Amino acid sequence: MEINYKNTSINYSTKGSGNPLVLLHGFLESLEIWENFQDNLSEKRQVVCIDLPGHGRSGCIDKVHTMKDMALSVKAVLDELNIKKAFLAGHSMGGYVNLEFQNIFPIIPTGLALINSTPKADSKKRRLNRDKATRLVAKNKRAFVNMAISNLLTPENNKKYKPQVDELKNRALNFPKEGIIAALQGMKIRADHSRLLAGLKYPKYLMAGEKDPILNYEEVKRISTATGSEFRSYPDGHLAFIENKKGLMDFMHFID
Repeated sequence: MEINYKNTSINYSTKGSGNPLVLLHGFLESLEIWENFQDNLSEKRQVVCIDLPGHGRSGCIDKVHTMKDMALSVKAVLDELNIKKAFLAGHSMGGYVNLEFQNIFPIIPTGLALINSTPKADSKKRRLNRDKATRLVAKNKRAFVNMAISNLLTPENNKKYKPQVDELKNRALNFPKEGIIAALQGMKIRADHSRLLAGLKYPKYLMAGEKDPILNYEEVKRISTATGSEFRSYPDGHLAFIENKKGLMDFMHFID
């Protein structure tokens, strides 16, 4: 399904009824990462999955997709579905969008989960890396996609989950380079929402992989304590929806 938003389309899927759960994918991902989760969880509640701008089958809305731009596209889908309250869970970049959504629309969320994500803004080094990535995408999208996704897992798990990783890469290769660049530039300038996360009064969860190659496990654990968030640990890397699927599924059955 899709809606018209800012002269382009935003693709989404919805299944089940009652007690809405919104699942947001990460960078170079699409709503397909949640298919099994949606099928399983929708037996007891409504589960909404959204292709964020420039990803999946959603169009680009600008040269830079800020986290606010993406959060507003999520709100447009919820408005289409007449959803007034929802629990939001986001993976990686989807977590950044999740927090911005909480910032703009504080009366809608009933809780949030940040999966392999952080409320922290990019460091100076990370911002420089975003610019390097932007140049590589413009020059050779295929090389960037293959490298970027492979870097999310350990070498061992790249081999163990090769079919799933290859599928992720193949889908991402179909995204327009403009959408990939717009997301890189949007993530680079995102706000630090640590204080916002600390002030939220509803259930909040941070999930981290012990072997995550791009997010420091111990730092996420410290942030969880500092913001009063419940910490959930997984034994593998950055792609919990692949590497630690059962644990993540169990968690999603647990949240209300």
